[in-house]
Amino acid sequence: MKTAKRKKGVRIAVLGAGSWGTTLALLLDRKGYPVCLWEYFPELAKALLKNRENKRFLPGIVLPGSLTITSNVDEAIEGATHVLFATPSHTVRRVAKLLLATPNFHRGLTVINAAKGLEEKSLCRMSEVLGQELPQPKGRIVGILGPSHAEEVSRKMPTSIVVAGPSQKVLEEIQNIFMTEFFRVYTNTDIIGVELGVSLKNTIAIAAGICDGIGFGDNTKAALITRGLAEMKRLATRMGARVETLSGLAGIGDLITTCMSRHSRNRYVGEQVGKGKKLKEILSEMVMVAEGVKTTRAAVSLSKRVKIEMPIAEQVYSVLFHNKDPNRAIRDLMVRKAKKEM
Repeated sequence: MKTAKRKKGVRIAVLGAGSWGTTLALLLDRKGYPVCLWEYFPELAKALLKNRENKRFLPGIVLPGSLTITSNVDEAIEGATHVLFATPSHTVRRVAKLLLATPNFHRGLTVINAAKGLEEKSLCRMSEVLGQELPQPKGRIVGILGPSHAEEVSRKMPTSIVVAGPSQKVLEEIQNIFMTEFFRVYTNTDIIGVELGVSLKNTIAIAAGICDGIGFGDNTKAALITRGLAEMKRLATRMGARVETLSGLAGIGDLITTCMSRHSRNRYVGEQVGKGKKLKEILSEMVMVAEGVKTTRAAVSLSKRVKIEMPIAEQVYSVLFHNKDPNRAIRDLMVRKAKKEM
């Protein structure tokens, strides 16, 4: 494959060598940007360097020699203009503290978050977590989020995603960096709606998986997705989001993808629960992180804090953490007091 000419002026550190971090590092490398991919565990970084393949998370995809790989975070950000967080959401704060403590860290870095989730204890969105830990100027912390399975993006399947943040100028800068002929990037200044949309849909995807595991059909899943979206909109707008954001890529787009796809880790967790397995057993067998498990705890806590009704999320919570029978959970949703749709 022809190597892209290296571009000057932009250097990107990608923190997190899971499937999504590896995919985004590869996408940026293919565009010709100098990219350094950081893997937390030294032994895994050595394996990536030796094999030039992420056999654990992205098998079959060759990592070109132009892509730098390291387990030293200070080395990763040396000379960087942009830092991309692609770690699991529950580790974002810890990695941000690690980043801040490195000699090469500086306030001029643009910080891009690709993690989907809510912090379990603080109930913060990821841009809030990063803003609390890093002294970046306003507008220089953004999120790049949406319906985007790494398995498909790494193979150049057409994908559309959203970059969100308060500064349109910064968003257009990031849009230009990431856009390719198969990876289309839209901008949205409603970062609250985008971050909540891509996080809350994981809880609904677990519910969709439970329905698959039980053996319910398309009618059930259509109702679940539609009413799940209604819950997402209720909570997001109470938190200050624009309702139209939840009708876009980061809302219904990511919701459909995660509820329907064979690649979806959250749908898979739900499916196994629906088949009778216990959560602890399911998670112990998984290599990748299902963000929706921790997000479900946070979403239910947040909904109670702001007094928003989220019956689907509450039933998922009861099934996951209180061993409620999935069939009983579905029945309890169906026999609630009759209501108007809108």
